[in-house]
Amino acid sequence: MTPENSPKTISRRKMMLGVGGVAATGLGAWWSGRSFFSSDVASAEAAVSLRPLMIPPLIEGKNFHLNLNATSRQFFNGSKTPTYGYNGQTFWGPTLRWKKGDVVKLNVTNHLSETTTAHWHGIHLPSTADGGPHQPIAPGATWSPSFKVMNDAATYWYHPHMHQSTQKQLTMGAGGFIIIDDESAASKKLPRNYGIDDIPLVFSSRRFKTNNAFNLSKDIAYGDYLLANGVINATHTVPAQLIRFRILNAEVERYYNIGFDNNRPFYVVATDGGLLNKPARVTRLRMAPGERYEIVVDLSHESVGSSLEMKAYNQGMPFGAGGSEPAMSGPFGSLLNNTTFTMLNLTVSAPTAGAITSVPATLAANVLWKNSDATRRRVVKITDNGPGTPFTFDGKAYSMMAINQRVLLNTVEAWTIKNDHVFGHSFHIHDVQFALVSRSTGPIPEYEKGWKDTFAILPDEVVTFVAKFADYTNSTHPYMYHCHMSNHEDGGLMGQFLVVKN
Repeated sequence: MTPENSPKTISRRKMMLGVGGVAATGLGAWWSGRSFFSSDVASAEAAVSLRPLMIPPLIEGKNFHLNLNATSRQFFNGSKTPTYGYNGQTFWGPTLRWKKGDVVKLNVTNHLSETTTAHWHGIHLPSTADGGPHQPIAPGATWSPSFKVMNDAATYWYHPHMHQSTQKQLTMGAGGFIIIDDESAASKKLPRNYGIDDIPLVFSSRRFKTNNAFNLSKDIAYGDYLLANGVINATHTVPAQLIRFRILNAEVERYYNIGFDNNRPFYVVATDGGLLNKPARVTRLRMAPGERYEIVVDLSHESVGSSLEMKAYNQGMPFGAGGSEPAMSGPFGSLLNNTTFTMLNLTVSAPTAGAITSVPATLAANVLWKNSDATRRRVVKITDNGPGTPFTFDGKAYSMMAINQRVLLNTVEAWTIKNDHVFGHSFHIHDVQFALVSRSTGPIPEYEKGWKDTFAILPDEVVTFVAKFADYTNSTHPYMYHCHMSNHEDGGLMGQFLVVKN
């Protein structure tokens, strides 16, 4: 099967789906055509057989070596797809497992023919070790940061953060998980057998050219084929017990509205930066690019051999949410847009010895920052100059030479992010974990009441978070804040801040 995105192929796929009309390719056309493309295209694209989910290899310890290489992977019949991967993987990289309190050393060697970086997303660390645009790794070079692990137990990740190349390098497959453990989390009765009842899941999508290469055009926001850990139509066998999924949205722009095919309830147990105080029972979980959530689902009453699907219930998402556009082709189009599609197929097997079958009533004792704790307040606006122009913060395009904010060490600050425009975003800030304290669109949902470093912000929404900027100062090396939609980030929706002593 060779994917094609020609008008002829798109037209054929529309006929398969009973879909008519002309694909909308701009924001105005997107809104006027919303009623046209609302079918579930995933079922019509099921020509690819189910394939085993790839579980990234696990590396533990205090010293880690990451080697980023150009490689390839067989997604479809015919030519292999050129990809990037770490440590011999043909897509993505190994999961790094750290312990809170350890001092870790990382040696990252760049075997690509282009400059890259390695950013430790969500990690509290010195700005010189952050791995943003100011810590480039030239072809053939090795970068060796070292720092103390101060974050709580949670799921984090590493990925390139090279300005104007982040979208490309992420699309090619560069990235990997980081799992941090601590004594408090280890005392909780949660699944933790990696790859068995504790499953890391990175979701993204890709559009392919006729030669099976990824379409790397910066103008393309969405893929046509959903990848779970780099696998199309992935399937995995899980035991009949409590199953923990560590989920990362690594899309360029697409939001996910995650649930299961029979609307079974599940529990959010952790946000970007750690366990919630108590599990949040949900049937849907919205995720923006860059966000991580840990969920548990109870399969202890399922019969061996039964199956279920994790799905993205993306049909009918709010206007401006990434992937809500109805177009099936063009820059804002995708075969997955405004549809409900399968993310992962699951088959139930016999329970393991010592299986966990109940969700703990309490998980942590977080004391989250409140709005009243802030002694300094800032407002950051998402801006642009009209259709076709890049998004910016406060009307200023990103410059590596500009410092947009200065923060005093040990200050608790409230940052209010205002999105007055027609598209949603995914706001991320480096170095700190924060507490969301208000959304103009309604109360903070229970599943967001934990430590966060990334959040979704819809059109016309105003979101405030509170964080403490502690431990590290540097008068010349900045941290970043930016939209985690990598095309927006590359286009200039990024700012820089210093943490200073006075």
